[in-house]
Amino acid sequence: MTRFLVRLGLTFVLITGAAHAQRPGNFTIVGPGGGGAMFRPVVSPHDPNTVLVACDMTGAYISHDGGKSWRMFNLRGVAEFFVFDPQDKNVIYVKSTALWRSEDNGDSWKLVYPKPAAVKGVKMNSDHSDEDVIADPNPLGDISAMAIDPANSKILYAAGGDRKNGPFSLNISRDAGESWSKLGDLPAAALKVFVNQAASEDQRSTVVAGSNFIAIRKLSGTTNVPVPAGQKITDISVGFTPQGNPVFYAISDERTASVSDDLGANWRKVQFGKGDIKQRAIATSLLHPEIAYVSYRDLEDGALKYMGVAKTTDTGRTWKLVWKEDIDPSGKPGANVHDAWITPKFGSDWAENPLTLSVANQDANLVYATDLGRTMKSSDGGATWDAVYSQKSNDGGWTTTGLDVTTSYGYHFDPFDKNRQFISTTDIGLFRSEDGGKSWIQSTDGVPRDWRNTTYWIVFDPAVKGRAWSVNSWTHDLPRPKMWRRSGVGKYRGGVCISNDGGKTWAKSNNGMDQTAATFILLDPTSPVDSRTLYVTGFGRGVYKTTNGGKSWTLKNTGITQKEPFAWRISRDNKGTLYLLISRRSEDGSNGTDKDGAIYRSTDGAEHWTPVAMPEGSNAPNGLAIDPKDPDRLYLATWARATGEHGDGGGIYLSEDAGKTWKQVLDRDRHIYDITIDPRDAKILYAAGFESSAWISQDAGEHWTRIPGFNFKWGHRVTPDPENPKAIYITTFGGGVWHGTVDGQDRALDIATPELQPAK
Repeated sequence: MTRFLVRLGLTFVLITGAAHAQRPGNFTIVGPGGGGAMFRPVVSPHDPNTVLVACDMTGAYISHDGGKSWRMFNLRGVAEFFVFDPQDKNVIYVKSTALWRSEDNGDSWKLVYPKPAAVKGVKMNSDHSDEDVIADPNPLGDISAMAIDPANSKILYAAGGDRKNGPFSLNISRDAGESWSKLGDLPAAALKVFVNQAASEDQRSTVVAGSNFIAIRKLSGTTNVPVPAGQKITDISVGFTPQGNPVFYAISDERTASVSDDLGANWRKVQFGKGDIKQRAIATSLLHPEIAYVSYRDLEDGALKYMGVAKTTDTGRTWKLVWKEDIDPSGKPGANVHDAWITPKFGSDWAENPLTLSVANQDANLVYATDLGRTMKSSDGGATWDAVYSQKSNDGGWTTTGLDVTTSYGYHFDPFDKNRQFISTTDIGLFRSEDGGKSWIQSTDGVPRDWRNTTYWIVFDPAVKGRAWSVNSWTHDLPRPKMWRRSGVGKYRGGVCISNDGGKTWAKSNNGMDQTAATFILLDPTSPVDSRTLYVTGFGRGVYKTTNGGKSWTLKNTGITQKEPFAWRISRDNKGTLYLLISRRSEDGSNGTDKDGAIYRSTDGAEHWTPVAMPEGSNAPNGLAIDPKDPDRLYLATWARATGEHGDGGGIYLSEDAGKTWKQVLDRDRHIYDITIDPRDAKILYAAGFESSAWISQDAGEHWTRIPGFNFKWGHRVTPDPENPKAIYITTFGGGVWHGTVDGQDRALDIATPELQPAK
């Protein structure tokens, strides 16, 4: 084992200790931590150090040490809620694509509903390969909320139905989900279900709340609680007094908060401070309803506006600001808010005020707040708030605690310094490590401010120490359709920057190039050192070329027939032939239209382009790799069309005649993002995609096996570790960067139900 891997191994031990089950291949997360939206923190009622957090990019996270370290697990969809068993500390439920249960404190998960025997398939033909479990019978429909009886953990209450069309119902299982019966109809989908933890069984109440209703169900009957007049509920939290009376805290669609402790007869508006205050999230303790916290912004104090969290200790009659930060980007952070790297780099309002709040049942002083980039924790009732997504390293950089929600496009190595490494990301720009990946700092100094959101790629000059080029844009998440379906490419901002100090600082270098979402840059290694030839793909513009190292650029689209071509990637073989990938515009599953993606070839340095035939039935090229010794051998990663159950036309294709003909060599995964050739052995190939898998081929692409240990839903690209031939980095769409080896034991991970394990 190299010294580099020993360091990573030590980092893994220090960060995770014995708190989490080890993954096959010892996969761990590399990066600064945080960076994306997080939701729905929940603290275990048995152990205040065990907490769960969800994100909008399919990752779910569990900590057993109060947020010092986190393990991501993935159930192939966004985690919509978590529920702890009130009797058994090892049993946890989570709803994502289905309802899952862990019996080993979050290490592995088994399908509860629908029952495995009822599963007929998994539909995942959408652009994001979103998964819908197809089951028959399916009496509950889509479960939107759940609670467990405090005295008998086999009794589950679940609200379900067809979220688009209804009908909706509250259902009960008395055998831990083996069978279900309907308790009653609901007027709409439920947001949450709460059960009184203290009352006797004959007096115990179950509260079901939706956007336009609150219902209290007891053995004696159901009581409907009036909601705040004329408003829809967007967030609700309920606690019960020692006498068993519910206290309701609600946020409406008008972004105002209200409190009721008299069964909805009266709702008191949450009021504090001046200005048009907007409230976003609210939470109380199930056992201490007199204490609650609310997230706010636009509170006015003098000439400034503030955001943060307010707290009540008297059931909403009075409120105190326990988190108050200036919204202005140049404003000072709150003195009691101890953030990691996000506030110092971007300002206190970059992540905004909390999206969700959660209060521990057993301790109303223990609060978690999540926002657009962080998870923050208070253990003293809001007196202080601490970041739990990242921690400071000894040399001043930052290292993840495992709570990573970043989209990363590439993992890059300085050819002159193996310890200088880069991650090109969305939302948080480019990050640099000077210590072999142990700690990270943002590296966008000099990049124009309106380009800093995303660095799609960087390339180093192999002959000049310190020289590098980056492509940057404010438009992120390309080539996903959500980024271009509503906005014309003329609004895109971005371009090329150059660095002469190893990526520490950058200067704009796009003379002659229109503002564009620049997604890739390729350097011709045979060009003169003092006048490098480079190519850039401009999404919606085409191909730009420079022959003077980036001093000036010229558009080179001759032969490209697409209007505003979605130029995405460009590759070069060992003889100088270029291949250009044009992303697909269509989303309807069609093929053979002017909205198809395309492949083009140029043999004269991009002066002219000619089309290359796509594989039959495929119209979305996403990645292309060329054998370094045989330029006729091409490997193509394609994206499925939205047809059929699994999507058609996606996977990996092989051509042995420079694209004249293709054969499919992988179709188990039909949303392949990219394909990579190992520079040490051209017979070893890697691929990753949006179906919870990374892949390896050891026979030049003819056969593929799934790499154990990686199971994040949306994978991007595999990069071989130059220090270890068995190790790889995997960049992802919203799950940070993973690092591990390819030779881990092939065993069930996270998903223990065989019918739904990835690649099955």
